Amino acid sequence: MVDPPPRPDRWDLAALGSAAALLLVAYVVYPDRIVQYGAWLAVFSIWMAWFVYYGTKWLYGLEPDGAGRE
Repeated sequence: MVDPPPRPDRWDLAALGSAAALLLVAYVVYPDRIVQYGAWLAVFSIWMAWFVYYGTKWLYGLEPDGAGRE
């Protein structure tokens, strides 16, 4: 069976916050088409890094402190 998903931690919140901040800058602070495009590319990169991190944490039970599933 698959383990239940891990609880969000500070890295999950950091990924969400940085993606939201990039979109806020791109659409509110400096709404230019090239800035919006760059922001979406950065958000995609952040999402991919988070996806790999979260999947590794879920499947292998790796915790941020380096202790694995025993």
